[in-house]
Amino acid sequence: MSTAAAPARQLDPGSTAEINQAARALLAEFGTSATSPRLLERVAGTAASLGDGVRHHCRPVDTEDGLFVLRGLTVDDASAGPTPAGWASAGDSGAVHDLTLLLLATVMGNPIAWEGQQNGRFVHNIVPSPGHEAEQTGASSSVLLSPHTEDAFHPGRAHLLMLGCMRNHDRIATTAASIRRVRLSDEDVALLSRPVLPILPDDAYAQAQGYADEAPVPVPVLHTADEGLTLRFDPAYTPLEQAGEDWRAAYGRLEDELARVATAVSLDPGEVLVVDNDLVVHGRVPFTARYDGTDRWLKRASVRVPGRATRPPAEDAEHGYGQQALEAHVR
Repeated sequence: MSTAAAPARQLDPGSTAEINQAARALLAEFGTSATSPRLLERVAGTAASLGDGVRHHCRPVDTEDGLFVLRGLTVDDASAGPTPAGWASAGDSGAVHDLTLLLLATVMGNPIAWEGQQNGRFVHNIVPSPGHEAEQTGASSSVLLSPHTEDAFHPGRAHLLMLGCMRNHDRIATTAASIRRVRLSDEDVALLSRPVLPILPDDAYAQAQGYADEAPVPVPVLHTADEGLTLRFDPAYTPLEQAGEDWRAAYGRLEDELARVATAVSLDPGEVLVVDNDLVVHGRVPFTARYDGTDRWLKRASVRVPGRATRPPAEDAEHGYGQQALEAHVR
């Protein structure tokens, strides 16, 4: 795995001050980052008034790496408070940073939330949680979080994933690998472009257990869009044993290639990793959680980009296993 520096965009001081002031004004007005229709409306209006400098740095991902790190924001470790013991107890911890991330997300597109995940909040707290160490979710720690497309099971998944760092004393890396960097044969691309297996909801979706009435829908792993290959990939929630030998072999070669081109991104507090969720799979290296208030703490936001044509039209007919995406606003 490469440790080469990820493409970075450095906010100028004026843009940083503008975003900070806007986030603090929103928190002062509403007293919380728990999203409501009024707050989301005000965020949309505030984001629309941000200057060209902010918009320039929030422009679309524009390299084959499929990601960039936004720098220039800061987090004061002492005033941030202890790392929450889990998302359910986080409440408004780091609320001003929730609003910062939500403003940036709104400049980039339409933020989304999920009814069945973290109580429908638009910004999630990603922290290690006792009892979840070995799961394939953001609450895990002791296992490798396998490279995956965020919310791969759902046709309404985000186009962009944003990970804002609150705390990372141990320099724990997020892993990322772009489909545009891999080398696959035409035969493998053809095989993996067929809808052979479904991708099931992950364990983070509390309400997803009710999808038993919905037959799993096979989906293609790869899709050839106008600008090149895109992917939809989550091996931990794909029943690979149900596929034929040739297809599984092609899938294995894709996994190997993604591992070959993967890079490790260790975020500093205040940095925001922006990932193109159609091009890049992401994961996390294992670590030992202390549960003493100093563990790694990220904020996560998901964004849809209106009018983007990077997915097969057949996705529109999928049921999404009963999960409903909540969109902050529609342009």
